[in-house]
Amino acid sequence: MSPTDDLFAESLPAAPKPIADGAWLLRGFVLSEAEQLINAIQQVASQAPFRHQTTPGGHVMSAAMSSCGDLGWVTDRQGYRYSSTDPLTDRPWPAMPALLRQIAMEAAAAGGYEHFEPDACLINRYTTGARMGLHQDKDEDDMAAPIVSVSLGASIRFLFGGTARTDKAAGWKLEHGDVVVWGGASRLFFHGVAPLGKRAEHPTTGPMRYNLTFRKVR
Repeated sequence: MSPTDDLFAESLPAAPKPIADGAWLLRGFVLSEAEQLINAIQQVASQAPFRHQTTPGGHVMSAAMSSCGDLGWVTDRQGYRYSSTDPLTDRPWPAMPALLRQIAMEAAAAGGYEHFEPDACLINRYTTGARMGLHQDKDEDDMAAPIVSVSLGASIRFLFGGTARTDKAAGWKLEHGDVVVWGGASRLFFHGVAPLGKRAEHPTTGPMRYNLTFRKVR
């Protein structure tokens, strides 16, 4: 192999790494599309601005959120649910950009989940100290479909546990361009992210991290 071949090999995404039964970490899977993905996020946010939602218990979430696709995930005093309209504007959520849909389908296939067709994309924006507590993604009707989670910007520690909140969660450092896919036996595993560190930063986004979470709700 020539030196040029070595450089090319290093730029390729790493082979899928199993992190649990049915769950995979795809290192650098979207690096080549990262800039386009961030541009797409900004386009979505121009129509559906980021906001800090409130949980049914009255807790204001530290991560700011938006959505695109047929459905968006919302939370307020009435509970957790999906809605076809943005409660801030009373208009449908922005359409899911074709690139986002394609990335989600390709990542799902790389994890062994063929024919994934997401109808919702949640977009989280993390700044210093923002976190996501351990939770299950269980508001979807279609539990046969996987979850696809894309990380862009500053690195963060991803926590992946088991079927009970008290199960010990393993920690994985997620960096710019990484993707996690889980389904099957691990579809309802508790997961979250530790607070974004004070020194966490990336040349593209500064001290900020974006997360795209694709789901098949119906």
